[in-house]
Amino acid sequence: MTGQLYNVLFLCTGNSARSIIAEALLNVKGAGRFRAFSAGSYPTGSVNPFALREVQAAGYDQKGLRSKSWDEFAAVGAPQMDFVITVCDHAAGELCPVWPGQPITAHWGFPDPAKVDGGDETKHRAFARVARELATRIQLFISLPLATLDRLMLETQVRSLGKTLPTRPG
Repeated sequence: MTGQLYNVLFLCTGNSARSIIAEALLNVKGAGRFRAFSAGSYPTGSVNPFALREVQAAGYDQKGLRSKSWDEFAAVGAPQMDFVITVCDHAAGELCPVWPGQPITAHWGFPDPAKVDGGDETKHRAFARVARELATRIQLFISLPLATLDRLMLETQVRSLGKTLPTRPG
């Protein structure tokens, strides 16, 4: 964990909502110290429009966002990750690729806002709630004294962030 720029990969099954929002939030909040990416085990191929709304609200440029496979980040020539964080329970239980460099892994589970039933306002509230909870965890994450923690302590701290907020459905 040397250097100033840390690569973080957020994983979800479809890579259309939670992981996309996390990527955008960390790239905004951690600019200069962190470079965030997102991917999915079974990408949907499109980004949820409600997720794009949250990304825009965070001030992140949406142009480069796309739903993509986690295989892109396990391939030769891909950026080496320092952290790999799952943000959905399904992806956390899947057999992940072998990540070069043995990144620190953690699970920060969130309910899937895309599965919320109801009208646009109900869905917007669900996405906004997940974005707020992600923002809180990301703020705590970027506040960690990364350079002064040994690997075991850092892994413990990053994993504990997955337990800091109660998650609620829809």
